[in-house]
Amino acid sequence: MTLIVDYDAGNIGSVANICKKAGGRTEISSDPDRIAAAGKLILPGVGHFGRAMARLNDSGIRAALDAAHDRGVPILGICLGMQLLTKHSEEGDADGLGWVDAVTRRFVLPEPLKIPHMGWNEVAFTRSDVLTQGMEDEARFYFVHSYYVEALSEAAVLGRTDYGGPFVSVVQQGNVWGFQCHPEKSHRYGLAVIRNFLDKVPAL
Repeated sequence: MTLIVDYDAGNIGSVANICKKAGGRTEISSDPDRIAAAGKLILPGVGHFGRAMARLNDSGIRAALDAAHDRGVPILGICLGMQLLTKHSEEGDADGLGWVDAVTRRFVLPEPLKIPHMGWNEVAFTRSDVLTQGMEDEARFYFVHSYYVEALSEAAVLGRTDYGGPFVSVVQQGNVWGFQCHPEKSHRYGLAVIRNFLDKVPAL
């Protein structure tokens, strides 16, 4: 059973649906006790970094997530959920969970590139990992975001994407993974990521 963290930040249903399509069993919960005791977690999200962190902090979910992380529970962050894994974001000038050695910055792009970055782009994986098994070297995923992750340590980088220059689109550090794209909208590649997380990463 994989627990999907509900902190009122969107795309919960679509993440649950792709997990079901991948053959996984999930539970959606905002209960800090359930989250802290989970064996595997998905942290989804769309929206504003600062407001999302305020909800996590005020609800008691932040403390539950920290407890699960400290126990070594596998955690997958998706879109905003990936950015929340970082130390700090320019969006809301807010501190994040700090589990990944990275920060979140707003895109500054030349014309004619638009913000948000929206659409299909390739991810070039920098090393092998359990979540990328069975994929081509440059798989395509669907993105919608105005902020990106800047790694402070190369060891945290699992994949990069080019949009006005390369940015970090996949991270992995310890028991934590993050995908900036939306796997739930990325067809077979997104399904492969979710299936690998559900099937090949052991729950604690």
